[in-house]
Amino acid sequence: MPKSETPSQLISLADASRATGRMLSKGTFSELDTGASPTLVELAEALNFALGDGRIWLNDQRMVLMQSQVLGRLRQEIIEAFGVETAKGIFMRVGYMQGVRDAELIQKRFPQQDLTHALAAGPRVHTLEGFVKVTTRHFEFDSVKGRYYGEFYWDDSSEAAEHIAHHGLASEPVCWMQSGYPTGYTSTLFGRPVIFRETECVAMGAPRCLVVGKNAEEWGENAPERAYLGLEWKRTRRPLRGKAEAPLPAVELSGRGPEEPLAVRDQVVGVSASFLRARLMVEKVADTEATVLLIGESGVGKELFSQQLHRLSARVNRPFVPINCAAIPEGLVESELFGVEKGAFTGAVASRPGYFERAAGGTIFLDEIASLAYAAQGKLLRAIQERQIERVGGTRTIPADVRVIAASNVDLAEEVRAGRFRQDLYFRLCVFPIVIPPLRERRDDIPLLVDHFLRLFRERHRRDTVGLSRRAMDALLAYDFPGNIRELQNLIERGVIFAEPGGQIDIQHLFTAGEVSPVLPQWLSPEGRITVKAPLPKSTDAASIPAQISSSADLATAESALYQNALRLAGGNVSAAARGLGLTRAKLEYRMRKLGLIG
Repeated sequence: MPKSETPSQLISLADASRATGRMLSKGTFSELDTGASPTLVELAEALNFALGDGRIWLNDQRMVLMQSQVLGRLRQEIIEAFGVETAKGIFMRVGYMQGVRDAELIQKRFPQQDLTHALAAGPRVHTLEGFVKVTTRHFEFDSVKGRYYGEFYWDDSSEAAEHIAHHGLASEPVCWMQSGYPTGYTSTLFGRPVIFRETECVAMGAPRCLVVGKNAEEWGENAPERAYLGLEWKRTRRPLRGKAEAPLPAVELSGRGPEEPLAVRDQVVGVSASFLRARLMVEKVADTEATVLLIGESGVGKELFSQQLHRLSARVNRPFVPINCAAIPEGLVESELFGVEKGAFTGAVASRPGYFERAAGGTIFLDEIASLAYAAQGKLLRAIQERQIERVGGTRTIPADVRVIAASNVDLAEEVRAGRFRQDLYFRLCVFPIVIPPLRERRDDIPLLVDHFLRLFRERHRRDTVGLSRRAMDALLAYDFPGNIRELQNLIERGVIFAEPGGQIDIQHLFTAGEVSPVLPQWLSPEGRITVKAPLPKSTDAASIPAQISSSADLATAESALYQNALRLAGGNVSAAARGLGLTRAKLEYRMRKLGLIG
């Protein structure tokens, strides 16, 4: 150290990165401070168990718990069925994709960290997920020259243990999935292909595994990982119905994932099982002429599904005409749907076509069909049944070559039983019903929808918001969304507008219209102290809850009052009270028992 330089003049990599506002182009593991962020504890805070809800989240990614022995048995059966080389490629590719997703997690959760700290977080996330304990021996990189080199120790590799259990000692390294993981993670962050290879393995009798990573080209010609992870890996796929076989998108060794899913481009976004079932039914019926009935709560995206159905149909080049039946005055339903003949009304100097004529050859979407008056339902039935219409005041019939898609946010069968909806029209519409699930039943889709709306509104409103904070994403994953996707869209648009330029969207940027946040947000009291404010259900008597929570006793009192008021509002029904609080019944019972409210 030069004499003029003092320890007080030294700054950390993170400080230097924040001071310059740029990602550092060089870095080595030795420059990291002990306990550098993100620490294992900080990463563990991103792991959430929705007890009783069947979901585990790592930040905004859904996880599953699986016994290591089950994975080992799967590995054994793949080896026996397809051979070692194919099994190696499959598991290395699985590990690669896991590494890519975890790199994206770090980029979202810690967007302000420099590249050195982001790379150092990889071994910690890998350890957190339970496959192996990773110890960093050394790594260094130079982004300008495009060079990376790293060495890592692995202890207690579950993959090596399962291989030994099924096959005994091996003659070559066997931690295939674990080798793919740092390849995907580092390539994603570094922006260049970096291949990791296991050079020592416990399954070969070594005391611990050792993995080395460096630029793909530095491994020379003898790099089978290229085939396992790139375009050279040949796969088969069952052909689509009536279509030529399409190649699967390959994972590129460039730090970027596969092409954006079709669902995102089509604006119909989702990966949950219930959503995919609805989407598959749309694809099944799209190329037919069958009438479709979309069933779902308000805001679930019924019109988007109808548009998708039209795009996939043979009528795609003809008009798509959406109609909100609830917005048509009762006295004008017939003229709006079927048109008006010249001279039918005073001042009608020309004929006016209705919605059915405007949709000729295409698709007509009848939203909120249950709101139609009973008399109008009979006329609609005739038009659908006979495929012809008659304008108001006219005498001639006009062909009605349209494909009808109807939608309802109420149970039409119940409306029929109540005498408010014609049974014959119901059966005419309910040829191919598709139930679109509410957002609270497809929470796996929330992260994907959030990303989709973030991109949309950042571009629309010219904002550079970097994403959501951990608290904000946790709140969205726990929220019940009574307004479904429309409400989520509004929340994200509000957050993009409200958040600071270049900053993250936090809870206070989202829940500003009286929504009850499902988490306990921190707030600043008039005295300048950070306190915790418990969310209150509607109509809750706030007089029994402390205005300021400054001790554990106050927090317990507030929580107790919150649960008691929720039960009172639900008439003593524990399940209904739990739903009102955004909790599962089991979680509410556990907390009430802990507070002594129930035995």
